[in-house]
Amino acid sequence: MPPPLVKICGIRRLDDAVVAADAGADFVGLVFVPGRRRFVDAAMARVITDRLSRSTPTAPRTVGLFGDQPLEEVRGIINATGVDVAQLCGDESIEYCRAVQELASVIKVIHVPDHADYDAVAVLRQQLDAYYSAGCYVTLDSHVVGWHGGTGETFDWSIAGELASDGRSFMIAGGLTPDNLGEAIAEVGPWGVDVSSGVETDGEKDADKIRKFVAIAKNPS
Repeated sequence: MPPPLVKICGIRRLDDAVVAADAGADFVGLVFVPGRRRFVDAAMARVITDRLSRSTPTAPRTVGLFGDQPLEEVRGIINATGVDVAQLCGDESIEYCRAVQELASVIKVIHVPDHADYDAVAVLRQQLDAYYSAGCYVTLDSHVVGWHGGTGETFDWSIAGELASDGRSFMIAGGLTPDNLGEAIAEVGPWGVDVSSGVETDGEKDADKIRKFVAIAKNPS
């Protein structure tokens, strides 16, 4: 099994984006959800996307994060910033995802409940399959009422492992750090791992933690 792809999310400064790129990250995430602490405006986002697009052919793809925002707002931000991928973190429908796909690839976030019984896991399977069929990539993240992610809280990885056991593939997010990343990869076998607060110190991106996280992901054994 190849090592997972790595997404460093919640980037707000060009220097942090360059650190992530130089470390070997595959994706850099920019938050466009109003009111979020890691929100970045379109002008700064454009600086980051332009800088990364001029780097090596293996430069990370840029991902814009949205949550239950008007479709025209999302389309406008994609056009203004030039992000490669839209990550939809709310309750966006299949039809909404398909409309966004006219401009960018889509990662749809599915939130995993704290305690998932047999029926809840069956619902998660149905959601995964529906978004796969619509051509979306999928991220599993922890469910916290009132939040679209970025909480730093883990979910029960055994649920993800169960979903992966019959061939489903997804990125995992929620509470990952350099300290628990190896365990998460071993238990779940995801195609990607997504981190934000886990590579921060005092609320700001920490270059050493970013480098360590990417290195562990690329060499999980």
